[in-house]
Amino acid sequence: MSAKDIILKVLEIFTVKGNVGMVFEYGGPGVATLSVPERATITNMGAECGVTTSVFPSDKLTREFLAAQGRAKEWIELVADKDADYARVVDLDLSKLVPLVAVPHSPGNIKTVRDVAGLAVNQVCIGSCTNSSYKDLVTVAGIMKGKTAAPDVSFVIAPGSKQVLQNITRDGYLADLLAAGARLVEAACGFCIGNSQSPSSKAVSIRTSNRNFEGRSGTRDAEVYLVSPETAAACALTGKITDPRSLRATYPRVRMPKRYFIDDGMFIFPPSEKKRAKVEIFRGPNIGSPPTNTPYPEHIAGIVSIKVGDKITTDHIIPAGARMKYRSNVPKYAEYVFETVDATFAARAKETRDAGKYNIIVGGLSYGQGSSREHAAICPMFLGVKAVLARSFERIHSDNLVNFGILPLTFINDEDYDKIEQGDRLEIPDARHALERGEPMTIRNATRHQEYQVAYSLTRRQREIILAGGSLSLQRMKGAGG
Repeated sequence: MSAKDIILKVLEIFTVKGNVGMVFEYGGPGVATLSVPERATITNMGAECGVTTSVFPSDKLTREFLAAQGRAKEWIELVADKDADYARVVDLDLSKLVPLVAVPHSPGNIKTVRDVAGLAVNQVCIGSCTNSSYKDLVTVAGIMKGKTAAPDVSFVIAPGSKQVLQNITRDGYLADLLAAGARLVEAACGFCIGNSQSPSSKAVSIRTSNRNFEGRSGTRDAEVYLVSPETAAACALTGKITDPRSLRATYPRVRMPKRYFIDDGMFIFPPSEKKRAKVEIFRGPNIGSPPTNTPYPEHIAGIVSIKVGDKITTDHIIPAGARMKYRSNVPKYAEYVFETVDATFAARAKETRDAGKYNIIVGGLSYGQGSSREHAAICPMFLGVKAVLARSFERIHSDNLVNFGILPLTFINDEDYDKIEQGDRLEIPDARHALERGEPMTIRNATRHQEYQVAYSLTRRQREIILAGGSLSLQRMKGAGG
């Protein structure tokens, strides 16, 4: 049983939409079998379900992990109240779990590994922010010790941190991985976001990362499958999708360190306020200052610059892979907003913005799935997007929209989504006044002579951010005494 298989099972049950506003809490006797890194894998991928957050209790294993990190004094016990009430309780029998896989192109497309076994594999990537812990990599090293990856497989490992890399090196496991044919890459998003190790065209890439959206790997037509480290190791050895149980090998028993090697010697701490004034920021020709936004207008008179369907991901909004090289150049990066959905969007939105009007995006269910990439909000802001009207939002992206002064709105009557078309002229009268008071809003469709009741779920602080034009604008105002 792998922690990755647990969260893949959770994704099979709950899917990737319809869970906004929920919190997953894990409990029961099975929790005591999961190390802190394994729990981190499960909570990490709770984001793929769209939940607000996921929590585990803080128990004996948590205390042992903190002690191994030299932080035992920081441990406190955290458990659910005995009278806690839950909207839904789901029981998972860990003894009955089998190796699972998320097939292209969504973390919610779950099958058993045996359902797709035998498919030829071109690449295996282990690590990134998910399944990159000491335990994960030591488990893989144990499976592959004395063996080598199949000759047609590009085998890549990305430790989750410098500490993980140092510890597997000192304990000898890195040597086992390298001897098995692994290519070592830096502790970064790397292959997960398409910044490196992009697979060849139409390749099958087996990964332990958390997302397999189309094109995210940096190759538009690659087929990316998400699996556990154990399954990934089996695939690397055989050159095809393989249930690790078919290897008929002894499962490696990993002993977690009583004390991790800790090296904080290269941390650069923030300078004092006096020295900070002398800090010079160097920007190359492809690096620009963050674009500024204006305070939220009194009234919104805008154009529906694009209408999209359900489950639009942040990779749809702003592509990763080859385009990521422009991430420090927002005007350039903004040229590729919605490139994979409608390559004409950016030019159209820019034309609307330059004509003194606002852009409005209309979306379906679970708008903004996936990573917390701020560019999926800052680039639309640069193009003059002032509101996104969707059937529902993923929480992280909704927060990012707020941080850049874009108003996230939802339909009160879901059927109103079908009444709006791209190119419609929408108006939000007294938008600023309504935000200041936290009052309901009505959108007028001047093209179709209709009105739609819309909702927003924002704290007072979030409304203050939008009114200022975003977090950066708010900080500048406060810094100037505004």
